[in-house]
Amino acid sequence: MANTLLKTFSITTALSSAILLSAISSNAVAMSPFQASYQFAYNGKNLGTATRTLSKSGNNWTYVFAAKAAAIASATETSRFSFANGQIISNNFSRNSKILVHNDTMTINFNPSTKTINTKKKDQARSFAWKVGALDELNAELQVREDLKGSGLKSSYLIADAKGLDVRQFVKKGTESVKTAFGTYNTIKVVLSHDNSSKSSTFWLAPQLDYLPVKMSHDDGKASYNLTLTAYKN
Repeated sequence: MANTLLKTFSITTALSSAILLSAISSNAVAMSPFQASYQFAYNGKNLGTATRTLSKSGNNWTYVFAAKAAAIASATETSRFSFANGQIISNNFSRNSKILVHNDTMTINFNPSTKTINTKKKDQARSFAWKVGALDELNAELQVREDLKGSGLKSSYLIADAKGLDVRQFVKKGTESVKTAFGTYNTIKVVLSHDNSSKSSTFWLAPQLDYLPVKMSHDDGKASYNLTLTAYKN
């Protein structure tokens, strides 16, 4: 269970990068700070809470995802970036997670000037080519939101992990009404495609809240988890 929970926290943030797909909102607003809180459930049982917080100082932005499942596990991921002409410019990303007494860390540093991306997971360091538009698992979510407000979604997004740049694609699957502790929202349902057919990841995005994900679910064929919105402020 501990290993599955660790994967769950990683997937939660990793998938947060995909969260927003839908039609362009005619009442779109510029990217702005916010905080959203969620209930975390594992195999149908509520185990803890999670938050997403976006803040800024000048043109230096910080996006943080933090989750805790009772005394069993906790995870924090932080993305730092700048923003210009509708495009996020990634600076660095870090992940720190803990399952019981086991710790796991990862860092990603983006270096456009040298056209390299340097990563370190535990004691394994890697370096690979930087590409224009390279994002991390957290700020990709924000980039998709901004694209929806502008000319529309790209056909794919480059998202860095410890081993390299991955191409991510998402599919819109209609609309649904979703009831949360914070209210009921008309949402756009989006599914993340996996190479492994036994896995499924689904997001419900609320245009009323600037396409914030009000619900997320992931099933790997052995276990499932859900995040459901409990509070939001901007």
